[in-house]
Amino acid sequence: MNLELLYGKHGVSIDLPDNTHIIEPDNLPGLPNVEEAIRQAVRHPIGTKPLRESVKSTDTVSIVISDITRPTPNHILVPLLIKELNHVPLENFVIINGTGTHRDQTREEFVQMLGQWVVDHIRIINNHCHDKDTLVNLGKSEFGCDIYLNKEYVESDFRIVTGFIEPHFFAGFSGGPKGVMPGIAGIETIMTFHNSRMIGDPLSTWGNMVNNPVQDMTREINRLCKPDFMLNVTLNREKEITEVFAGELYEAHKKGCEFVREHSMHRCEERFDVVITSNSGYPLDQNLYQAVKGMSAAHKIVKEGGAIIVASECSDGLPNHGNYSKLFEMAETPGELLDMINAPDFKMFDQWQVQKQAVVQVWADVYIYSKLTDDQVEGAMLKPTHNIEQTIEDLKKKYGEDMTIAVLPLGPLTIPFVEEKALS
Repeated sequence: MNLELLYGKHGVSIDLPDNTHIIEPDNLPGLPNVEEAIRQAVRHPIGTKPLRESVKSTDTVSIVISDITRPTPNHILVPLLIKELNHVPLENFVIINGTGTHRDQTREEFVQMLGQWVVDHIRIINNHCHDKDTLVNLGKSEFGCDIYLNKEYVESDFRIVTGFIEPHFFAGFSGGPKGVMPGIAGIETIMTFHNSRMIGDPLSTWGNMVNNPVQDMTREINRLCKPDFMLNVTLNREKEITEVFAGELYEAHKKGCEFVREHSMHRCEERFDVVITSNSGYPLDQNLYQAVKGMSAAHKIVKEGGAIIVASECSDGLPNHGNYSKLFEMAETPGELLDMINAPDFKMFDQWQVQKQAVVQVWADVYIYSKLTDDQVEGAMLKPTHNIEQTIEDLKKKYGEDMTIAVLPLGPLTIPFVEEKALS
């Protein structure tokens, strides 16, 4: 059978055996009138007053957006928010790019993300997690760190957070409070949020919101300086908006997570020898750091000792922030990496992503189909592949002609799982 994986901006087609098990979320259509759906959502929100009635003309308004690694359609959401609040002077708005620990976006990238009009008329800033002059200390978290958030956000009269709800590999689901924490937090707070204990907790996983320490921490910090209004959406394969969730942060986000869970959870009767996955295509597959999400999704259903093949374009190569690459130089094997990261006194920027990757690698072999060089791939303890079909044929020598194969064409937009009784 011929199948297309989300890959870069254009996808990649592969030929797979006819007995391949295809796992993808429900194919929901895009909303027929997106602008009207958003208008209705902000005028009839969940758990709070209509947006326009909540904001005074004299208020300063901050709008938090996700950065360029996320497909949130802020070129649609942000102009509609500003239009709905047309009684507020444009100079009273500030858009805060929730970079977390990622790099700044350029003006050209902001035009791509928000549209020319917004860039020309509204002040936009990148969150700088390392710059304490741009942050505010809100006290101590019950998780043991000082809480730093973006100063302009904290000092705004009215705070709005936008986002895109999808399954998340350690927070359960993205969107909602994650726009603020870690999106506009300081590095000390983010390092605790991503420490080995938090990331390694078995409850910090896809689709779980109950007693998940990562989700608990992001909610704790949001409560200290809560967004006054949330506007989140869900997307389909074509990145079209399929539903809108607006209103009070926790109520609206819960509704959105329930919607995504209903349409993206997929139960499997057993694990597979080989799992092929994408990383959801552009913009999520821009670099190898982000590709860990696709690996983690496949990890849920691959057999121990099996193989994962990830199609992730990595057009930007390796991330140009932090220590992702450097960490792999500090150990010989994924097992050694885990031991190093889990040591009580170990603390290093980007360790969380390497930790999640290493957990997958001690369970299964991971092959990467990308634009990366073989040296870059092997430097991350991964195996390069330049032809997915040929790699599948080669794997038959290891697993036999009757090897079982599953494919996640949309990558981590799907939450595959195996019933607990079937888990090894």
